[in-house]
Amino acid sequence: MEHLSIAAGTPPRVLWHHANEATELPALWLRERSKDPQQRDAVTGQRLVNPHAFDTDLILTQAEWSSDTQGQRCLHLGFSDGFAGPYDPADLLASTRFDEGTPATRSWRSDVAHHPYSWPELMRDDRVLLSAVTDFIELGFVLVHDTPIRKDGILDVARRFGHVRTTNFGAFFEVYSRPDSNDLAYRPVAIGPHTDNPYRTPVPGIQLLQCLQNETSGGLSTLADSLAAAGQLRQEDPAGFELLTRVPVRFEFQDADTHLVQVCPMIELDGSGQMAGVHYSPRLDDLPIMSDADTRAYHRARQRLGQLFDDPTYELRFKLEPGQLMMFDNNRVLHGRTSFDPSEGFRQLQGCYIDRDGPRSLYRVLSKRFN
Repeated sequence: MEHLSIAAGTPPRVLWHHANEATELPALWLRERSKDPQQRDAVTGQRLVNPHAFDTDLILTQAEWSSDTQGQRCLHLGFSDGFAGPYDPADLLASTRFDEGTPATRSWRSDVAHHPYSWPELMRDDRVLLSAVTDFIELGFVLVHDTPIRKDGILDVARRFGHVRTTNFGAFFEVYSRPDSNDLAYRPVAIGPHTDNPYRTPVPGIQLLQCLQNETSGGLSTLADSLAAAGQLRQEDPAGFELLTRVPVRFEFQDADTHLVQVCPMIELDGSGQMAGVHYSPRLDDLPIMSDADTRAYHRARQRLGQLFDDPTYELRFKLEPGQLMMFDNNRVLHGRTSFDPSEGFRQLQGCYIDRDGPRSLYRVLSKRFN
């Protein structure tokens, strides 16, 4: 069972026992976790002292089990800079879990089990909302039915999950066929798997797309999980995968009023070195100058990645009907659509963006409430 203990000595040591191991908790690590009211504001939880200024040679001078002012068992710790105070062992154990406090992602293929949510239920029941947010964090997408079919109705859904991000396309945008548009999304042509706006800094984290009208037989929506496809590439071609994580490419968008550029690798890794997603849009990227050998190796890797994104094994394909909405992690899940014939009828979607941290914040709040 995970617990803390004290090892006597000069200096004393605090040990964290976990997974049949004992790890010493460094004095600097312990010192900055004090919740003493002179050290940390009780309302905001923010520090009143700057731990970056602590002495590098700081050591423990005292460590013993005691009771706090409420009579709860605590660790009483003293340090070489003169500070001493109580520490809640539960707080210290919680601090050893160095993660985001959200569910782990689950890569998926076309046979993934998923179910749509009802918008009225999401509005009235926070437990259903928590379930939807959990699915979204794990899978990178969620489908919602019975959403309000009206201009800007998508913003109601977006604000239930996070904060709307306004871009040069507005707080929301409408997707339907119109000539001379500033993006191929507004033409009836097929759009391959891609992530939106890789030319922005930062890239919009989450996209919502809602169907208002769909009278055509084409225009099927597609979703593909970059974690699954790139994971396959990593198995087949580790060196090529590494190139895609390291070599920056240039993404650019411009029209009469906007000129946006970002330079970044195609595959994005997070701070722990795990894959977070991709920046992928063959319509918009430009290769840098590399050696001929590296250029060919890079091209082989991105070509294979594109093949995997197009492979039905990795693709969900479905027709969005009026009132149906898909919300997906734009850094992780690629989307696209098949071509359609405007002469068959009108196909109109509307979309918007929210930041990636919104559903994660919502998950923490709701899971704490219902725990």
